[in-house]
Amino acid sequence: MRIGHGYDVHRFAPERKLILGGVEIKHEMGLLGHSDADVLTHALMDAMLGAASLGDIGLHFPDNDDTYKGISSVILLEKVKEIIGDKGYVLSNADITVVAQSPKLRPYIDNMRECLAKALECDVDCINIKATTEEKLGFTGRKEGIAAHAVVLLDGIKR
Repeated sequence: MRIGHGYDVHRFAPERKLILGGVEIKHEMGLLGHSDADVLTHALMDAMLGAASLGDIGLHFPDNDDTYKGISSVILLEKVKEIIGDKGYVLSNADITVVAQSPKLRPYIDNMRECLAKALECDVDCINIKATTEEKLGFTGRKEGIAAHAVVLLDGIKR
């Protein structure tokens, strides 16, 4: 068993879609980033890579490589699943916390869980997503961006 933690932050930007957990969220702004800036999925990928001692998403999908410009983070998540699988690991479970003053995410969480579970080829019960605010404190509280934390447990695959 291996445990990993991931953390990511993206600032809000006009004229971008807001994508979290592979799901488009209705909001007046999206997040700024080289890919689709899906902060939730980025934190999950970093946690998975960290648990397997394989670096982070910047190492595998650098933001100076146009191959990844505008790419769906769910596609990158599928690649991370393959990368950790090649090292002999499979996701056991993930617990993800999104920190955002707005928008309200509860109506989207079930769809996010289903999207991530499909990409990881695991049961939806292996993916937990929570959302919280910071009571108007800090950059998320001022509605400047969104942060996400993820903790994962990987199991070694028996061969």
